[in-house]
Amino acid sequence: MNIPEIRNIYCVGRNYRLHAAELGNAVPEKPMIFTKPTHAAVAWERQVELPGTQGSVHYEAELVLLFSKPYKPGDPLDEAVSHFTVGLDFTLRDVQDVIKSKGYPWLPAKGFRNSAGLGEWKAYPGTGIIAEKPFALDINGKEVQRGNVRDMVFDIRQLADFVAANYGIGAGDLLFTGTPAGVGQVADGDELTLTWNEENVGSAKVSLSKD
Repeated sequence: MNIPEIRNIYCVGRNYRLHAAELGNAVPEKPMIFTKPTHAAVAWERQVELPGTQGSVHYEAELVLLFSKPYKPGDPLDEAVSHFTVGLDFTLRDVQDVIKSKGYPWLPAKGFRNSAGLGEWKAYPGTGIIAEKPFALDINGKEVQRGNVRDMVFDIRQLADFVAANYGIGAGDLLFTGTPAGVGQVADGDELTLTWNEENVGSAKVSLSKD
C-alpha cells in the first residue's frame, strides 16, 4: 500500500459523551479540534518512550483516518480516505489540567514526541462498514477501552467537513476521531495492544523516561 507522508495531524476532543462525562467536561456544540506536530507520530510497535517526569500520562484510544487526496465539504468521503487504523492520543493530564485552568493552548499536554501512536494501516472499507466494527485497547492483556464510531457526538462526515472548511484537508493528513470512556494512566512497562474488530493492529511496551 502506498502511504503518503504524514502532513497534518488533526484531533478532536470530547467526541464521546461518556468520555466527556468521566473527565467532568461539557459536550461541545461543534467539533473541538486541536493538532499535534508530525514529530508526535510513532508506529505502535515494540517499545515506545513517553515522558515520565511531567506527571501522569493518560492513554486515549481512537479510530484514525488517513486522507490520500484533498477533501472539501461535500466531496465523496470514501474516495478521499484511503486508510485507517487504531491510534493512541497520549495526554500529559496534570499538565493539561494546569494549562486548561489558565486558558493556555493544549500543545504542551498533547504535542510531545510519541504522543500520537499509530497502529498498522488498513485499507479504508467505507464509512458504513467502519461503523459496524468495534475498536479496543488492552493493557497487559486486560481490556480498558472499547468504542464504535456510531457512538460519536460528531460523525466522521461532520468531522471531516468541519476540519476541511476551517483548516483544510490534503493528502497525508490524519484525523483522530475521539476516544470513548475508560481513559486512564499508563505505567512504566505497560504493554498496550490496539485492536480493530478483535484483530491486533499494534502492540508496544511503554517506557517512561526519567530525563
